[in-house]
Amino acid sequence: MNNSITSKQEDELHCRLDKWLWAARFFKTRSIAADAVDSGKVRIDGVRAKNAREVKVGMLISIKSKDIDIELAVIGLSNIRRGAPEAAQLYQETEASKQRNIARKESYEQDFAARERGAGRPTKRQLREIKKFTGIKF
Repeated sequence: MNNSITSKQEDELHCRLDKWLWAARFFKTRSIAADAVDSGKVRIDGVRAKNAREVKVGMLISIKSKDIDIELAVIGLSNIRRGAPEAAQLYQETEASKQRNIARKESYEQDFAARERGAGRPTKRQLREIKKFTGIKF
């Protein structure tokens, strides 16, 4: 019986940042993940990272872009992209990040106040009535 580590286990011990972000389903393709890392949208433990940076369990990764603003702790490694339920087991969002996202969502909803029906632009029917009444052609 051989006590050496198999290549699959070895792959799970070493994981590049761009591969991990892709496998954890934060980015649709690995090249998009690499571009995000290059442009400084991804930080590890508060420091700007590079694509080839090795991800280890326990690291804090923060991702900030127009769609995502999340801080998470790495709890698993993978170089293979799997289904969303399995990918969600690779990380855990920090409590501070959860609170920030809840506050952002609430402020976003307040930015767009509800208005009464008919208070916006005229409908097609209303435009026809305006044309008929004024005799103006649009």
